[in-house]
Amino acid sequence: MPPMPSELAYVPFVSVENMMRLVHHHGIEQVLRELTDAVEADYRRWALFEKSPRLASHSREGVIELMPTSDGEVFSFKYVNGHPSNTAKGFQTVAAFGLLARVDTGYPILLAEMTLLTALRTAATSAMVARHLAPRGARVMAMIGNGAQAEFQALAMKSVVGIDTVRLYDIDPQATAKVARNLADSGLTIVSCASTQEAVEGAQIITTCTADKACATILTDNMVGAGIHINAIGGDCPGKTELHQDILKRAATFVEFEPQTRIEGEIQQMDASYPVTEFHQVLDGSAAGRRDARQITLFDSVGFATEDFSALRYIHCKLEGTDFFQKIDMLADPDDPRDLFGMLQRAA
Repeated sequence: MPPMPSELAYVPFVSVENMMRLVHHHGIEQVLRELTDAVEADYRRWALFEKSPRLASHSREGVIELMPTSDGEVFSFKYVNGHPSNTAKGFQTVAAFGLLARVDTGYPILLAEMTLLTALRTAATSAMVARHLAPRGARVMAMIGNGAQAEFQALAMKSVVGIDTVRLYDIDPQATAKVARNLADSGLTIVSCASTQEAVEGAQIITTCTADKACATILTDNMVGAGIHINAIGGDCPGKTELHQDILKRAATFVEFEPQTRIEGEIQQMDASYPVTEFHQVLDGSAAGRRDARQITLFDSVGFATEDFSALRYIHCKLEGTDFFQKIDMLADPDDPRDLFGMLQRAA
C-alpha cells in the first residue's frame, strides 16, 4: 500500500534527471520488459478502472490533454501536450508530467516527469500488444517516422517480442541518421531506407509514428501484405491519421478504449459500424486475437490513461530504498488540520 498521510508532508518528486538515473540503474531494456508486464497486468484488471475519453483542449498549434483514471484505491492523472511544430522551435513535440494519489485520503504519493516515462510506456504498450498479435517468429520491424519515440519502440520490440532488425524511414534523413546512430550498439541490425515502400519490404511488424497533425496517408493498401501486424501510434487526435482507409477494411482492428479511439484514432475515418476489439478482451479470452498466419492485425493506439497509471505505479515501486527522487513541500500540513490559517500566520 502507499504510505499513510502522516508520512506525506513531503511528496516524492521524480525529476527528469532522476528518471534518467533510475532507467540507467536498471537498464532500459529491463525497464521496458518490466513496464510491459505492468501495463499488461493492469489491462487484465480492466473492469476495475474508471474509464473516459481524455479531456482535450485543441488549438491550431496542437492539443493539451488531461488523462485521469482510478482503480478504486489509487488515482492518477497525466498532463500532456502534442504540438507537432514544436521541434522547429527547439521544443519537444510531447511534454508531460503525472501524479499518483491515494483514493481514501486524496493525498498525492508521487509527482513525476512523464515526457521520458510516456515514451517508455508507449513503447511498452506497443510491445505488449505485439507479443499477442504479431505473427509468430516476427524478426523484422519497419519504423516509419524516426522522431523521439523511434528508439524506444525498437528496443521494446527487441526485448519483448524478439525482433532483430529495424528498417527505418523518415522524410527527414537526419532523423533516420539519428536513430541509426543511437541504436548502433543495441544489438539490432539497422537498415536505413529511402522510402516507406523500401522500409516495409520483408517486415512482419510495421510501426507508424509520424507527428504532423493531418489526415495523412503514410501507408497505402499495396504496401501491406498478408500476415502483417501494424502498430499505428501516430494518429492520436481528431484530424490526424496515418493509414489509408483500404488498409482498415482488410485488417482486424484492436484498440485501447473504443469511445476514445473513435474520436482520435485511425478509425475516425470509418463509420460507427466499423468493428473493433478492445485489447483487454484478447487478454481475458472474450475475443480472439490473431486468427491465422495471413490475417492483418492493426493496433490503433492513441494512448490511454490506464497505461500512465501503470507507469506511475511502476516508478513508485522502484523508488523504495533509492535516492532517485526529491522530497517536495507541496502539501499544507498544519498541526491542527482545522487551523490552516494559524499555520499561515506562524510563518509571518
